[in-house]
Amino acid sequence: MKILNKVQTEKIKRRYNRVAPLFHKMDSKMMKTWRSSLLSGLSGNILEVGIGTGANLPYYPSSVSLTGIDFSPSMLNYAKLSAEELGMKVDLIEMDAEHMDFADHTFDYVIATCVFCSVPDPIQGMKEMARVCKPEGQIRLLEHMRSDNPVVGKIMDLLNPITVRLSGANINRRTMENVEKAGLAIEQNEQLFSTIVRSLTLNTMV
Repeated sequence: MKILNKVQTEKIKRRYNRVAPLFHKMDSKMMKTWRSSLLSGLSGNILEVGIGTGANLPYYPSSVSLTGIDFSPSMLNYAKLSAEELGMKVDLIEMDAEHMDFADHTFDYVIATCVFCSVPDPIQGMKEMARVCKPEGQIRLLEHMRSDNPVVGKIMDLLNPITVRLSGANINRRTMENVEKAGLAIEQNEQLFSTIVRSLTLNTMV
């Protein structure tokens, strides 16, 4: 399984390296509102998993200590440029979300936005987020996932092979089930676009 995941990770990494310039230019007004809400009230030592091109950077409080990881070096190059334009100090590291090189209980908050559609083993990725988050800390996710509507969900299943080939992103991940399987407790579940896009606040105290 680990070998298979490594192969999938490398394949997805190549895709995200290729589409990094496009991602850097894409961010809807709605996404900006959702990002701003997700990142409000943060403090202390923060980790963003899958920081991508740095779309979240404008919304972080200036007082936080921010570390961002991504498995795509091209994405990180854009994040570095964004941080420089904003005058932000961010520790940017190329790293796999499934195997983080941080000690247990390092961060006060762990953030991810639209990441677990592309992590080969999302449950393992969530377990790693829980491991590096302090017991009294929070994990905050902004994620798109498979619709709870049976008809819409089936359509997403049919379209998923196309989206995976194009970008490496799965549109039919059962993220709520994965959160439970990862042993995380849901503090807040806000439906932003039907049941497809949600803002989740999680903790490790199950």
